Amino acid sequence: MKKLNLENTNILITGASSGIGKEFAKQLASKGAKLILTARTHSDLISLAQELEREHRNIWIKTIPADLSELNGPKKLFEQINDLGLSVDYLINNAGFGKFCEFSGESFETYHKMLMLNVNALVELTHLCLPAMVNKNSGGIINVASIGSFQPLPYQTVYGASKAFVLSFSEALTGELLDKNIRVMALCPGTTESRFMENANADTSNMNLAPASKVVKSALAAYEKNRMYTVSGKINYVVSLIPRLFSRKRTVKIVVSMFKDNVLGKSLV
Repeated sequence: MKKLNLENTNILITGASSGIGKEFAKQLASKGAKLILTARTHSDLISLAQELEREHRNIWIKTIPADLSELNGPKKLFEQINDLGLSVDYLINNAGFGKFCEFSGESFETYHKMLMLNVNALVELTHLCLPAMVNKNSGGIINVASIGSFQPLPYQTVYGASKAFVLSFSEALTGELLDKNIRVMALCPGTTESRFMENANADTSNMNLAPASKVVKSALAAYEKNRMYTVSGKINYVVSLIPRLFSRKRTVKIVVSMFKDNVLGKSLV
C-alpha cells in the first residue's frame, strides 16, 4: 500500500454542511485536496466553500445541493459531477441521520428516509465511484458508521441497525480490495458536536460531546495507517468492546440503561 497523499486529489464529501462532514472539508482543504461538497442546504455549502477558498488559494471547491435520501438522488449527484468533467478520487460517505425514540414513536416514512440515506445512498455512491478507483488502482472511501455499529441500540433501533450495516459493508469491501491500492475505512464516532443530536431529538445534557475536529483528526490519522475501522475516543473504544465481554441480552440491557432516561425522560424500572 502506497503512502497516502491527498494533495490535488478530488474528494467528494456528503453531508458537508455541518458537523463531521464540515470538519472533513476543513481538514482536507488544509492538506491541499480539491473538494466536491454536497448537502441539502446549498447556502451553507457556499459559505463553507468561500471560507475555505479564501484560506487555501491552491485548491478549488465545487458545491452541489442534493437530497440523497430521494430515489435516484445519488445517481443524479454522480451525473452532475461527471457533467463538470470531474472524477472522484476519494469518497467520504458522511450523510446520515437518526432519531432517539421508541420504535413505534416515529413514522415509517421517517425510517424509510433514514434507510435510504444511511444505507442506500452510501452503497449507491460507493457503487458509482469505486470502478474508476479500481481502474486507476488508487483512491479510497471513508464510511461514517457509529459506535452503535457494534451492538443493538434500543431507542435508536433503525439508526443502530443502519450503522451496523455500514461497518459490515465497509469491512467486507476491504476484503475484496486487499490486493488493490484502495483504502476503505469505517469511522465509528460516539456522540459528537453536530446538528445530528438536535435533529435526533436527543437530550444531550448528560452526554459528553466530542468536538468534530478531534473526531476527524483521529479518523484521518487512522486512515493514513490503513485501518479497516476506527473508533474515535478511548472511552468509545471501551464501549465498543461491550458485546465481546457480555452476553447479547446483557449487552442490550446495558445499552437500555445508557439511553432510556435520555429518550423517555423517566427513571428506569
